[in-house]
Amino acid sequence: MRFALPTRAAVLAAAALLLAAAAGPAHAEAGYGPLPPHNPYAGPDGTATMHGDTGSSDATPLPGPRPGPLASDRVALQSACPTVLVGSDGYPVALCTAIFGLTPTVHLLDPADGGSLAELPLAKGSLLGGVYAYLDQQDRLVAVDGERRLLRIGHHRTASGAWTLTVDSTLTLAGAVPDGDAVTGLSPDWQGRVWFATGGGVVGTADDRTGAVHALALPAGERIANSISTAPAGTAVATTHATYLLTADPDGAPRIAWRRAYDRGPGRKPGQLSWGTGSTPTFFGPSTGTDYVTVVDNAAPTVNLLVYRAGDGSPVCSVPVLRAGGSGSENSPVAVGNTVLVASTYGYPYPKLPEDAGPAVPSSGAFRGGLSRVDVRADGSGCDLAWDNRVRSAAVPRLSTADGLIHTVLRAPVIPGTDATSALDPYYYAEIDPRTGAVVRTRYTGAGFLFDTLQMVGSIAPGGVVYQGTTTGVLRITAAG
Repeated sequence: MRFALPTRAAVLAAAALLLAAAAGPAHAEAGYGPLPPHNPYAGPDGTATMHGDTGSSDATPLPGPRPGPLASDRVALQSACPTVLVGSDGYPVALCTAIFGLTPTVHLLDPADGGSLAELPLAKGSLLGGVYAYLDQQDRLVAVDGERRLLRIGHHRTASGAWTLTVDSTLTLAGAVPDGDAVTGLSPDWQGRVWFATGGGVVGTADDRTGAVHALALPAGERIANSISTAPAGTAVATTHATYLLTADPDGAPRIAWRRAYDRGPGRKPGQLSWGTGSTPTFFGPSTGTDYVTVVDNAAPTVNLLVYRAGDGSPVCSVPVLRAGGSGSENSPVAVGNTVLVASTYGYPYPKLPEDAGPAVPSSGAFRGGLSRVDVRADGSGCDLAWDNRVRSAAVPRLSTADGLIHTVLRAPVIPGTDATSALDPYYYAEIDPRTGAVVRTRYTGAGFLFDTLQMVGSIAPGGVVYQGTTTGVLRITAAG
């Protein structure tokens, strides 16, 4: 998924599914495989990247709030905050875009109450540049600023005990990223290189230990509107035309291992931010946690979940999804083991679109919602739709393998029973049972623009704290008392 106020940002979702046993959703059902393997050059699994891990599973090994009443607090940052990450020290780091001036800004948050302890503005560039970031193994935020510099930003205490954010290292990517282009996604590989992808279709590697930067231009006309994912087998990239797996030569030069085109439909659907898939590719699988790669295409009228074998790109299945609600998604799939979840964004009322978004086809559509679960067969011979509903998720779902629940935010209509959206819509933090797709617990968070989660992704921090970006800051959801 990407976020579009007042800039655009990408996100989504992929994540994982562990079902609850007969005793209830707190007990995960056996039979689902592992999360993607830990990347030694990234922070903690579940909180190191926008999508949880470098495989973009949108799953986490951490549990959400404990059972019982919930509390919700709004941290006002006067910024849209699509990225909230948590390091091994427990301190959340948010990458936001200020409402006024559209300046990318890093905030270090207080784990006790979510308040901003320190902030650091970054050089402003394109609308999408600087939105995707990750935490490295030293809890430093790795991002690319508007001047095409790869930054590692650390948080440190001063002599007085106050917190400060500092740029600890810088590497220019100007020789690889053309003028007017910007980095849309980045992720580390297992050799410590940073892979990056640009909106204009350039994919590259950067090693800030040696200063080496290598780049490869993908076919003309293919743009990259979402982030990228890394696994031991390589780097997955989805352009507006195809899904790729890339590997690197010994010197770091990227090369294409496989490419699979998909149905991009007649145009951008309402509720999407580009003409093509809205997915950051998701690695998942029952054996290694990265056996498969999945994205959602942009076929009309019904989109398909596409699953490929990561090793050679051979197709496993193409399954129509989001049939009950709106069939289009700007979000990355959530996947773990043999199970994939897909959330609809069709018709979501983004207040601003990217300049290159192009017209929607059709020109408008209602936000009906929708959530689908697909299971890959145990023998890999295909996939089956397990259930399909009209849950109105307004965020990228996150699945916890610890509590066996899907965590998201719902956007309800002011007039119950309608598909209408308005500036007064109420929002609810929600937990969903992945066995059935039924909502099992909610907490009202607020109504109106201040609380719009704009299809951004939430993070579950240690202690069962959920941090969810909104158009104006961050929601902090915890157990009450």
